[in-house]
Amino acid sequence: MSKAHWKTEPAKLLRVNEGFQLRDIDPDSTPGFKGSKSDGEKALGQGLDELADLQERLFAQSRSGSAEDAVLLVIQGMDTAGKGGIVRHVVGAVDPQGVSIASFKKPTKQELLHDFLWRIEKQLPEHGALGVFDRSHYEDVLIGKVRQLAPPAEIERRYGAINNFEKRVIATGTRVVKVMLHISKGEQKWRLQERLERPDKYWKYNPGDVDERLLWADYQAAYQTMLERTSTDIAPWYVVPANEKWYARLAVQELLLGVLKDVNPQWPAADFDIEAEKRRLAAS
Repeated sequence: MSKAHWKTEPAKLLRVNEGFQLRDIDPDSTPGFKGSKSDGEKALGQGLDELADLQERLFAQSRSGSAEDAVLLVIQGMDTAGKGGIVRHVVGAVDPQGVSIASFKKPTKQELLHDFLWRIEKQLPEHGALGVFDRSHYEDVLIGKVRQLAPPAEIERRYGAINNFEKRVIATGTRVVKVMLHISKGEQKWRLQERLERPDKYWKYNPGDVDERLLWADYQAAYQTMLERTSTDIAPWYVVPANEKWYARLAVQELLLGVLKDVNPQWPAADFDIEAEKRRLAAS
């Protein structure tokens, strides 16, 4: 972590604890980071090398059969919150061989025949991998609740089912990092407008985003309930102010670095005679 600018670790500042209120979080803020945007972008670049090194060690362990851990990054947020930017600018800097990315949108007919967590479990990262859920099982208590896609009793059941699911996943050696990217309604409007004004961003625009935007207050309430009910001691939520894209990316990078440092993956030892192989190579 860049000691020159981070005054407090993001994992402490951004964690959702008892009594948390989403409305108290300023989406324009940059908690814990005292530097400028240019300082933040520089720190992001510096951290990418360390992140890539730790992730490569983790992946190397999977290739040698010694991996006992995996890391799963769960990213949630309103449309335009910057989920794709995290995938490109943070996760995109590491070895793609050791990364799995899944995005959960409208369930298929086959998926609807199963419990909502069925399709999620199939996409969990293997040991030695960094997994990313760009939207996740939490869609089923967010849009599912706001759009009334399931009865209230079923939505209520899902909070407990998610907590039990994550507890089981963590027990197998997967570290779960859950991030909500928190933007303001005004910032979202500006980002959507930009997509309409730039031909290179038309592909990102979805008319349905405006329909969801009209339900902003309902979504904020659904997020509040989700955070209250599913931020646990073993799988806490981190709410990252995301109006400043550079800060959101840097904060998520620091959260991932903290987890990977705790895993502390080591390069696998050679399972062959190194000196003998040097001699064989020299003679070849």
